[in-house]
Amino acid sequence: MTGHSDGYAASGASINGSSHLLMELAGLLYEGRPDGELTVLARMPRTHREVSEQLDSFARFSNDQFLDTVSLLAALSTKLKAADGNYAKADQAAEAALKSVLVSGRYVPSEDR
Repeated sequence: MTGHSDGYAASGASINGSSHLLMELAGLLYEGRPDGELTVLARMPRTHREVSEQLDSFARFSNDQFLDTVSLLAALSTKLKAADGNYAKADQAAEAALKSVLVSGRYVPSEDR
């Protein structure tokens, strides 16, 4: 079932699929994580001390940013899974209310009201 409001629509399958895509993206990013060996190759005595220090600083910063991005994608995926569960509950509640009206309701013609 799909809900519409001001041009927006949501479906459980779409929400669930998006959460899986975010988790897959986080996994692929983590598998392709920055290579620490490249930083080691540019250390002293192979390079100048200042270059080595700057590269080490950049490598630490970029690794922090990388880990933050992977964590953020995983967290967003978890939130989408929770949203999918909440959407399904709300959708089932609306369906149950409508079914209750249809099953226990009684048609009264307008002239008899």
